[in-house]
Amino acid sequence: MIAHKCPHIQVTIVDVNAARIAAWNSDNLPIYEPGLEEIVKARRGKNLFFDTDVDKAIIEADLIFVSVNTPTKKSGVGAGYAADLFYIELCTRRIASVATSSKIVVEKSTVPCRTASSMRTILEANSRPGLRFDILSNPEFLAEGTAISDLSAPDRVLIGSLGTPEGKAAQAALVEVYANWVPREKVVTTGLWSSELSKLAANALLAQRISSINALSAICEATGADVDEVAHAVGLDQRIGSRFLKASVGFGGSCFQKDILNLVYLSESLHLPEVADYWRQITTMNEYQKRRFSQRVITSLFNTITGKKIAVLGFAFKKDTGDTRESPAATVCKHFLDESAKVSIYDPKVPESQIWLDLTVPGVQDGEEQVKKQVTICDSAMQAALGAEGIVVATEWDEFKTLDWQAVYESMAKPAYVPISPSLSLVGAELTSTENSFIFDGRGILDADKLKAIGFKVFTIGRGEEI
Repeated sequence: MIAHKCPHIQVTIVDVNAARIAAWNSDNLPIYEPGLEEIVKARRGKNLFFDTDVDKAIIEADLIFVSVNTPTKKSGVGAGYAADLFYIELCTRRIASVATSSKIVVEKSTVPCRTASSMRTILEANSRPGLRFDILSNPEFLAEGTAISDLSAPDRVLIGSLGTPEGKAAQAALVEVYANWVPREKVVTTGLWSSELSKLAANALLAQRISSINALSAICEATGADVDEVAHAVGLDQRIGSRFLKASVGFGGSCFQKDILNLVYLSESLHLPEVADYWRQITTMNEYQKRRFSQRVITSLFNTITGKKIAVLGFAFKKDTGDTRESPAATVCKHFLDESAKVSIYDPKVPESQIWLDLTVPGVQDGEEQVKKQVTICDSAMQAALGAEGIVVATEWDEFKTLDWQAVYESMAKPAYVPISPSLSLVGAELTSTENSFIFDGRGILDADKLKAIGFKVFTIGRGEEI
């Protein structure tokens, strides 16, 4: 976006992964984002460059964005909660060892509070004498699927710096970059630590809203209320607002869970156990929602899905992205695999290799081969639904709203038996045949009445039968 809005500024993106850089220089970009391809192709080779020569880029740059992954630690102190800063440290050491002139270094990655202090220590201890490094925090608040519009017209740009004259001067330099297209009143300047914490706080509060409406969705299903009607009613309150009040099978993505767990770890490190427990409950609720949805599928299909084919439509964590990090769809599929179901998966943007990777349990010998015995990855929703006894909508892709559901229904298997009383299990229950096939809408995007008219039995998250 900087290259797009500032043709006078040269932007060089570097990575040690040669295959990834090659993809950015090709006609097949490594990630999908609406509007991204047009911008890249318009500026690439003019003032936007992708390269593997990291050292050259560091030497030539006046301002360096550190934009690397900060996943949750899998081992060691803080495992399961703390952010792994290995790549941040690696980048910082590389900058210090290579730089031949003073630089402004900008934290773009989501990092724990006071990470900039560690970066400064590394830079000053490993650089040439006489060089100066000013560190800024410039967290990103874009959302995948709408990243281009979010960057083009942001609701705010946050830039944090130290309160020293040098820190303020570096901050002003970055303000001038954004001022090329962002109104000055939307560029917010803060202290360095406030900026770092604001990113964690924003994601935690947004995730809290999703977990709150998902908790209410369980009550709606039990009482016969409609969670969309409840969300609309409370969202009209200006103190609450309507955004992030859409019930679903659960939230995913690279930020929400990681940042909440980071906040939990920070709270525990500061000896605030009650605060840690409060934030931890948001992720607990998210995992509960996914388990609850999976169990509803199993219960509806007569308490067993062993050997049954379940079609899962969508694998990305939300529409308009190919990102599967922390995707609820992956968790739900794993639940089905644990129940020995046959699972057919279709997603319009997620690569097949990524699905195999996400469903394979690390460390299990021949894990991918084991998964392939139960999973089929399909090229269309129709192919996935063929012969399935149930369809799960796990991602809210628009194309699922306009499928030929009559044709889908006719292609599906019809369960042979169903208990006369839905409260009965198969053991000792009186059975009758049915011609219904099942749809489980985990995103609340389908017209349930039309589907029921076709002959489907429909379960929509957050909607119960009226009592």
